[in-house]
Amino acid sequence: MSQATTELPTWDLDTLFPGFASEKFKAAWSQVTSQLQDLRDFMEAHRIGRDDAATDRATFEALTARLNTFGDTLGPLFAYVLMRVDTDSADAEAQAKLSELELLHLEFQKLRPRLQRWLAGLEAEAVGAGDYRILIEEAKVLARHLMSEAEEVLAAELSLSGGRAWVKLHGNLTSQITALLDGEEQPITAVRNLAMHPDEAVRKAAYEAELKAWKAHEVALAAALNGYKGEVSTLNRKRGWEDDLAPALFENRIGRKTLEALQQAMVESLPHWRRYFAAKARALGKKRLDWWDLFAPIVQPGQTPKKWSWEEGRRFIVEHLSGFSQAAADLAERAYAERWMDAPPRKGKVGGAYCTPVGQGASRILLNHEESFESISTLAHELGHAYHNHCLREVPYLLRQEPMTLAETASIMNETVVGEAALRVLPPAEQLGVLEGGLQSAAQVIVDIHSRFLFEQAVFARRRARELSPEEFCQLMLEAQQATYGEALATYHPYMWAVKGHYYGANFYNFPYAFGLLFGLALYQRYRQEGPGFVARYEELLASVGKYPAEELAARFGFDLESVDFWRQGMAVLLARIERFEQLIENEV
Repeated sequence: MSQATTELPTWDLDTLFPGFASEKFKAAWSQVTSQLQDLRDFMEAHRIGRDDAATDRATFEALTARLNTFGDTLGPLFAYVLMRVDTDSADAEAQAKLSELELLHLEFQKLRPRLQRWLAGLEAEAVGAGDYRILIEEAKVLARHLMSEAEEVLAAELSLSGGRAWVKLHGNLTSQITALLDGEEQPITAVRNLAMHPDEAVRKAAYEAELKAWKAHEVALAAALNGYKGEVSTLNRKRGWEDDLAPALFENRIGRKTLEALQQAMVESLPHWRRYFAAKARALGKKRLDWWDLFAPIVQPGQTPKKWSWEEGRRFIVEHLSGFSQAAADLAERAYAERWMDAPPRKGKVGGAYCTPVGQGASRILLNHEESFESISTLAHELGHAYHNHCLREVPYLLRQEPMTLAETASIMNETVVGEAALRVLPPAEQLGVLEGGLQSAAQVIVDIHSRFLFEQAVFARRRARELSPEEFCQLMLEAQQATYGEALATYHPYMWAVKGHYYGANFYNFPYAFGLLFGLALYQRYRQEGPGFVARYEELLASVGKYPAEELAARFGFDLESVDFWRQGMAVLLARIERFEQLIENEV
């Protein structure tokens, strides 16, 4: 382990709770339990969800106050337990606490059908709803898509042994899968990481070993996907949704016209992404990329990628965020100073990165940091989420629940500000690596994400009639990849349906990523046009993401999400990067 790695910070959780045995943790657990009981008693006393329920302003205000208090207590408690699990999967006590907390939360979920029916019967003006109007408006939609209370409660209870069980099967099975490579059994995650190896022979061998490993487990994984999607589709039909996409649009607070405009901009851009793939192929000395080349580094002869120390990354992020928003830079400094981040990769820690709110505008950030600009970009991204949580610090819990479509706004802005700064100030030789890393990531969010949408749409269409075989899942995946990557690739990955856990734990967990990227980039374009005066409006927008449907929120700030031109503004940033990448490649090859 390098000296730089040993100096990477781990997060400070003691300021949240000093441990499970601490009085503070026990008090919070007792508090959330009593608050749930109080909420249950209040709903019963006021007949919430019954025909003779109280519908006056005082009842509405008292109930929303209780919900806000419960959420504010449960949130930090849940975050703490989950963070303990995520940094040490062998922590049996944390795993047990998480299971207990999930059961407690299930008791709250069982109250939701009654709550939604009651809210649907209210008129916003009559109860003085104000910003809470969105809860009533959405409840009126949900009320049209609820089964009976008994059926909804049964569905919630069965989810732990039904849909959630299929999710756990996928997670547990894939975490144990190994692939035979060079005569040695290796974890599938390690084999997949070889996609970034500079030697094509290594990448190709890893790709072939990976496909064999997925095929060996395809029956169980297909059963899990059939089981999960089958349950979801059955419930969607029982609840009267017009199709399986409709609930995802509702949850993400967007309409079909917005999705169609977004996807039109994505499809229009595909020829440009194929130019990027072609340029990368030239840099790698190939006519066309293979699947195992998508994450290949472009390393020029005699050059090695620049290593970024933790401290160097900190200075770069803070310096360039301050040129955009001093408040965002100050928040980043606070995160460093107060040890909000757990950076070093280690055994028992989950992969990837995330940011979670822990109350009062504070956050914690999980990373698996390495000395690369990609990791600096990831940290800037997660600090954007932390800044968003900071902007929401005075907003009530119920109005902080932003949809996934809007949850990426600040993170994309931070990432873009830092990335564009790198392309301005770094030497050309280092710019190529930064540019390639950014385009690599964006290609996944535009090109690959659209293939995932097409695949999931096709799966739902067929799953309503019957279960699908592993071969059919593979065929649908190949067709989706060919529709988006086109002739830019010589080979594809038919088992991506087995790789991506998103298919098992959520539905249409794809287009919101593209929405978030292009929405954030479109705001960045507006910032470049308007200058510093835009930042105050941007921060106001961040504080409002839980109060309005996406289209209404955007319109309040002068944006039309149903216009494809809006999405083209964000895409223009990426297309300009593709052109610059092509120029740098032409100068090198």
